[in-house]
Amino acid sequence: MSQTQPADASGRTEPTADAAAGPVVPAPRAEPPQTGPVDLTVVVPAYNEEERLAPSLTAIRAHLATLDEAWEVVVVDDGSTDGTAGVVERAAAEEPRIRLLRTPANRGKGHAVRTGVLASHGTRVLITDADLATPIEELDRLRRRLDEGATAAVGSRALPGSRISVRQHALRELLGRLGARLIRAAAVPGIRDTQCGFKLFDGEKIRTACAGSRLDGWSYDVEILRFFHQADWEVAEVPVRWAHQPGSKVRPTAYATVLADLIRLRRPVVRPVDLTVAGLFLLLSFFLYGGLWSDLGRGYLADSGSDQQQWEWFFAVTADNVSHLHNPLFTGLQNAPLGVNLMANTVMLGLSVPLTPLTLAFGPHVTWAVVLTGGLAVTALAWYWLIARRFVRSRWAAALGGGFCAFAPPMVSHGVAHPNFAVLFVMPLIIDRMLRLCEGRRPRRDAVVLGLLLAYQIYLGEEVLLLAVTGLALFALGYALASPDVARALAGRLARGLAVAGLVAAVLVVGPVAWQFYGPQSYHSVLHGQVGNHPMALLEFATRSLGGDEKIAASLSLNRTEENAFFGWPLLVLAVAVVVRLRDQPRVRALGFTALAAAVLSLGQNIPLPGTDRTLPGPWRLVARLPFFESVIESRTAMVCVPALGILIALACDRLALARARSERESSRRLLGWAGLAVALVPLLPTPYRTVERAPAPAFIADGTWRQYVRPGHTLVPVPVPSPADVTALGWQIEAGMGFALPGGYFNGPWGPERIGIYGPEPRATSDLLNKVRESGQTPPVGDAERRAFRDDLAFWRADVLVLPRQDKGTALRETVTRLAGAAPARIGDTWVWDVRDRG
Repeated sequence: MSQTQPADASGRTEPTADAAAGPVVPAPRAEPPQTGPVDLTVVVPAYNEEERLAPSLTAIRAHLATLDEAWEVVVVDDGSTDGTAGVVERAAAEEPRIRLLRTPANRGKGHAVRTGVLASHGTRVLITDADLATPIEELDRLRRRLDEGATAAVGSRALPGSRISVRQHALRELLGRLGARLIRAAAVPGIRDTQCGFKLFDGEKIRTACAGSRLDGWSYDVEILRFFHQADWEVAEVPVRWAHQPGSKVRPTAYATVLADLIRLRRPVVRPVDLTVAGLFLLLSFFLYGGLWSDLGRGYLADSGSDQQQWEWFFAVTADNVSHLHNPLFTGLQNAPLGVNLMANTVMLGLSVPLTPLTLAFGPHVTWAVVLTGGLAVTALAWYWLIARRFVRSRWAAALGGGFCAFAPPMVSHGVAHPNFAVLFVMPLIIDRMLRLCEGRRPRRDAVVLGLLLAYQIYLGEEVLLLAVTGLALFALGYALASPDVARALAGRLARGLAVAGLVAAVLVVGPVAWQFYGPQSYHSVLHGQVGNHPMALLEFATRSLGGDEKIAASLSLNRTEENAFFGWPLLVLAVAVVVRLRDQPRVRALGFTALAAAVLSLGQNIPLPGTDRTLPGPWRLVARLPFFESVIESRTAMVCVPALGILIALACDRLALARARSERESSRRLLGWAGLAVALVPLLPTPYRTVERAPAPAFIADGTWRQYVRPGHTLVPVPVPSPADVTALGWQIEAGMGFALPGGYFNGPWGPERIGIYGPEPRATSDLLNKVRESGQTPPVGDAERRAFRDDLAFWRADVLVLPRQDKGTALRETVTRLAGAAPARIGDTWVWDVRDRG
């Protein structure tokens, strides 16, 4: 970007080129330059234009002399090797309002234009080529469009009314038309001719655009017009006269350069602060999961219960299905012989499928660590991007809000066991596309992209998408109440866009979703009872929060993976204060409404009154029996509060960061605001997850001895049979390369004729009996009925071998299975083995 140095008595500054090219040198003047207000600046980039520049300057001076306004001409000599500078110096000697800026080296037309624009003083700035292929008299056409309200008027050779007196070579015209189409599609929609070298701009806006521009070559005008488009500044395209001039500097290779520049423009600009914020988010994730990374393979998140093993198995079975070209929506490796409907479980196909190479190369335990650690960091970065783009100016305010959205107490609670509720990087992208639909610039494209995002999120997690839709509906309702006129104006285009997005998503997910609800082992709703938040859970701190008390948190939550509120009373007080302070903004009132409504919904169907044994009917009753909502754990609705609170925090921080204290009282208010943020957020800082070492697989599994006992199409039966409470055998399966199937397991599947969803397999007599033995440690009486049920279960499971590794209460389990089987087991290493191939 250009730097500046003092130039004239007006107090404005002259730009200098980048250090590599040397300074921009203003040429000597016979008289002082224009010192009063300047209405129009004409910027003329020039490189080796000795032959063509003199008549052009004469024509420009002659036309400007007819205008009743103050003007100046800035010619930028972009490292010419001929007499271009001398031509300008002679003209400036006659007319002091002509200025010459010189760069020692040729940097490109874009660099020259940027240098001239940043040195301009004009209320309006005209950029014209040195050859005046478009006559200067066409300026009046452009001026009229700015008078009508446009911020830029660009000359066009591609509109009705354009007049081309001398055409280019046919090949050059063809390449130009193809380039224009590409530019419209990739960078500047709606402008048919971006390359005509005759453009008039609002002075302050073009200087703002050039201050942040990067391109030095022929594509500079595409970058500038793209900036105007993204800033929602009106750009008018105006038909003009144009004649091809001999001596063009555009070579055939320039078209390839333009293509490369388009790629650069489409590539997001990464600022140093963005990299710093991304690094901080990643460091925080590694801080939380440090114990997991320090002992990959053996480290186990202590608070995850059975979930870490289940998720590692999900990653492993998906990789096995993909590598063997099996159906990724189903497996027979758990719950044999019925199998598991993977689409009806939280397998996160959107990550587990693309991460298959990682899983196959390093194991599912590495995939688990990568998904959690990277997922939280990327989620925080996505929220940071959205908040910086849509809500605040301060990048650090956006970082604080984005960090809260990813590392708030509910997210940290789920981050120990439920990546489908913690890895939410798609949600900010969905919100951004919905806001783009409201803007109405590219409704079809935005609707299609939104549909793709919705489809992808379905493959990451459906329940969290339902919660997000609920939150967005609450925000829309809140915004309609806060600003009904604006909401009414946007409703139509948003509804049309959502309809198209829904159609696109439906096409992409209809098959898998039909499999989920109607395929093998599908189910309807999930039994989990009423699990609403206690009102005090909104005010207290979570187990993993710096200010948390694990006993208090445990008394107010289902378990440590379901601490779905726990925002702490200071944050709620702060949120109320922010909404009151910024209540003039409809979006703030809508955010406050969203957080409040979601918090109340999360209290469930019956809201307990603190300090009493009484309850009040909760609003969740209104949706509890609706399709899909009937399977939602209602306390999770409090997670909708997280982004609403995160954005409010960012807005408050932005106001404090950018406000200027004009008095001691205002300075005190700012200090009080920063103190309030600290008091609200410091107690919520997350602490590292605790890890323990998991037991290795028994040698019978690890060394492959099991292969001598299990025939293809038959099963290995662990004792006790795997269930949501005992998932150790899922790790054995992973150790064995998914080589054998298991009865039972940990998954969601159907139960009974109504196919109600339950956790784990439908109960069978033998599995129930063995689970009771494990719980009690007592050997029960075993009679003919139990032995008959045992034989039936072995046949149903197609069992070849029963395996009992060393474990607590193992003696009672061994004696029970021995009585059921009517035969003693073989001791292989530290494992008891019953060969039942003649019975299954």
